[in-house]
Amino acid sequence: MGRGSRRGGSGYWQAVAYQHEQQRKAAERQQKDAVRLAQQQLRLAEQQRKAAERAAAQAERDRRRELELAQVAEAERQTVAVAGRIQALDSLLVSALTTRPHVDFAQLKRQVVARPFDPGPLGKPRRAPRWEDFAPPPPSRLDRVFGSARYEQAVLEAREQLARARAKYDVVEEHRKQRLAAAERQHAEQLTAQREDAARHNVAVDRFEQEFRAGQPEAVQRYFDLVLRRSAYPSGFSRRWALEYLPNGRQLVVEYELPSRDVIPTESRFEYVKSRKLIKSYPRPEAEVRAGYERLVSQVALRTVWELFAVEAPGLLDEVVFNGHVPTTDPATGQPRDPYILSVAASREAFSELVLQDVNPRECLRYLNALVSPHPYDLEPVRPVMEFDLTKYRFIPEIDAIAGLDGRLDLLELSPVEFEHLVRQLFENMGMQAWITQASRDDGVDAVATNPDPIVGGLCVIQAKRYRRCVETDAVRALAGVMDDKRAAKGIMVTTSWYGGESWAYAKRQGRIELIDGDRLKYLLNEHCGLNILIGIPNRPRPRKAPATEP
Repeated sequence: MGRGSRRGGSGYWQAVAYQHEQQRKAAERQQKDAVRLAQQQLRLAEQQRKAAERAAAQAERDRRRELELAQVAEAERQTVAVAGRIQALDSLLVSALTTRPHVDFAQLKRQVVARPFDPGPLGKPRRAPRWEDFAPPPPSRLDRVFGSARYEQAVLEAREQLARARAKYDVVEEHRKQRLAAAERQHAEQLTAQREDAARHNVAVDRFEQEFRAGQPEAVQRYFDLVLRRSAYPSGFSRRWALEYLPNGRQLVVEYELPSRDVIPTESRFEYVKSRKLIKSYPRPEAEVRAGYERLVSQVALRTVWELFAVEAPGLLDEVVFNGHVPTTDPATGQPRDPYILSVAASREAFSELVLQDVNPRECLRYLNALVSPHPYDLEPVRPVMEFDLTKYRFIPEIDAIAGLDGRLDLLELSPVEFEHLVRQLFENMGMQAWITQASRDDGVDAVATNPDPIVGGLCVIQAKRYRRCVETDAVRALAGVMDDKRAAKGIMVTTSWYGGESWAYAKRQGRIELIDGDRLKYLLNEHCGLNILIGIPNRPRPRKAPATEP
């Protein structure tokens, strides 16, 4: 028994040991499975990470490629744009020849289209209250058995409600009708006002056409201004000008602000530089830019003259004078200046012989004897063919002041008008053409004179001061302002009295002002008009400056 027990006990422990071994092995397998699973998850995560990195890298490469392609496309777009700009500027003249520069007076008139009256919500009245909206339900069988008092009371209350609703409806409807009538009146009044306004406008257009056909200067200037305003130019053009019509010579003078130099592209092409990640511009040769600007301003001049001559205006326009100037700043002084770089006077007969679509603009202007700056891009100025415009001034009929001077008449005894005419005749006798302006609205100008000399000639504005005292320096300075406003080549101040030292110094510094005091005036009248006159100013001071050369 003891041996069997020992044997039986041994089997039990073997079984326990075997079970523990199996559990250990199972645990080892589980652990290996867990490690294997973890390793698989790590490998999967690494694969996902690498895949994400590859995707991100590919996305970055795609982004950079798209950006590069976009930059390449932008460079190509800019190259095409600058080429198109250059082409548009080079064809500025030819492109305009296909249009008809004409303003139809009929198109300037207004036509009123009568818009029918739309009442909107006001035109739809609300539905009036009806008995059906308030009538109580019919009595039940029980109500009929026990009497109809309750039903009759309900009917009475419903009738009262209907009466109140109808009264309120009538008030609202009356208000709607009043508003509708007011809206109809307002519509009719607006239509009448539009028709009256259009009628007044059309009458003004008819008057404008009549004055234009009659050659009235203001109407002619206004018409040709409309013609030029309808001319389409590329962007960057200032589109400013001034027109003056001279009816005696059937001549139109155009003071035209030419485009600045920056309207000409200075780049020839654009290219994307990948290594520097930027768009690089390649400049056009400077000679090409300069030639392009000269070609441009020449085209603007020819095109403007063509647009004016192409208008159907028989008997109104025989010659166009085009003066092209460019506003800029003097680099030496910092002051604004406005140099003319092109000026041409073209007759209709000479211009009609041109085949503009085949001409070289510069050579064509040379054929027309135009004055073109030798260096337009540098804004080197030229003297305009006609720099002044006498229609700015309101002239009065001439009188012969010299014929009225008998003996040694004192100039201070002349009236202001007589003195101004005496000054006018003095300058006429000196070889100039002169006019007296009206006493009002002359902007500080008593007379206007022109020197026909093509080299030193030009417009002169003249002030005549019949003074007994010294002329103030401020008056001399004001003359300089009048000269700039009138674009006069010279200013002359004539007085019966004298000027102070400061005035003489200012005139010398200014360079274009000529001062004529009483002593010099007496000398000039004697020299050119044969007049020995007096200026009765007692105790007159000794002149600070001796008479110099003639103006």
